[in-house]
Amino acid sequence: MAIITFLRQFRVGEYALFDIAVSFLGVYLIAPLLSKILLKFGLNVLKISWMFLTLPLSIATHLLVGALTPMTINFIDLKGHYVLKVFILSLLFLGINQISATQKKK
Repeated sequence: MAIITFLRQFRVGEYALFDIAVSFLGVYLIAPLLSKILLKFGLNVLKISWMFLTLPLSIATHLLVGALTPMTINFIDLKGHYVLKVFILSLLFLGINQISATQKKK
């Protein structure tokens, strides 16, 4: 059994804890770089905002590339999974709420 297969067997419902943990770790590590890039465009994005936006951005990215994960499928399902939808939209609101506009440096 491959190590990734072993790590992905630990789940909360349908969602692999390993995938979620790696997503948050990856965003945590690249948040300073992403914030620095967006600062050049006049947006001040805190690291906590990136953490809140991790799952909403993951779902959007998976939709764009056509990789339908269980969370993405559940989110776009029109007939259910309302707790997930409220949770993801709440994270999106909390993440966007922390973003502020700044003056561009000359």
